[in-house]
Amino acid sequence: MLEVTPISSFGDNYIWMLSNPGQANVVVVDPGDAAQVLNRLEERDLTLAAILLTHHHYDHTGGVAELLERVPELPVYGPKLEKIPGVNRPVGEGDRVTVDGVDLCFQVFDVPGHTAGHIAYYGEGLLFPGDTLFSAGCGRIFEGTYQQMADALKRLLALPKETLLYSAHEYTLDNIGFAKWVEPENEAIHVREKECRKRRAAGEATLPSTLEDELAVNPFLRLNVPEVVAAAEQFAGRSLTDEVSVFTALRQWKDEKYD
Repeated sequence: MLEVTPISSFGDNYIWMLSNPGQANVVVVDPGDAAQVLNRLEERDLTLAAILLTHHHYDHTGGVAELLERVPELPVYGPKLEKIPGVNRPVGEGDRVTVDGVDLCFQVFDVPGHTAGHIAYYGEGLLFPGDTLFSAGCGRIFEGTYQQMADALKRLLALPKETLLYSAHEYTLDNIGFAKWVEPENEAIHVREKECRKRRAAGEATLPSTLEDELAVNPFLRLNVPEVVAAAEQFAGRSLTDEVSVFTALRQWKDEKYD
């Protein structure tokens, strides 16, 4: 059974550290800040066994060079469709990731949209989607298309509903604010907000959530819900006849009016 521990960085980033109980070897996901990782390794007398990267943005990759200086032979997995310095194990759709000294096996999904070559890692009942899927939200479209992002989210949503979601940012409460714009009468959103405010007040992460949790509150996963469609149509000022057009309107609404 994998243990997943958050390492906070840059105020709202999470570097996820994966380990097996009682074992010293660990894997980190999206280490934008080497200092935070090294501090955790030293505090707990742990050994870094591999790095997993989801995409090229610096807040996810900025610590790789320094970590490689400390461990030159360190396996660094990352998207084969993006050029990321330090990646020595490029992976993409259909590949599997295993790490010596850590009991894990992850499947790799291509999930372009936020960036052109973005990937996600899934296995052991855990999903690491980087900046594709957030708790109560999704990533901005920087390099891909709305169609690609909508397809990526739909694909991730097809995973088992009990899958634990480990997004790369602490954006939940901000995303819930937009979700309330879209569905002000959705009681599940208000319940989730109270739970997350309690967690944050206690200094805890709002993650993980489950895909089942997200289906209840995340507007970008609720594209067939009449209230969501109506809200998107009101923003767009026209009828929206398919999921991608609803998704596009929601994403543009959040980009232009909320963020």
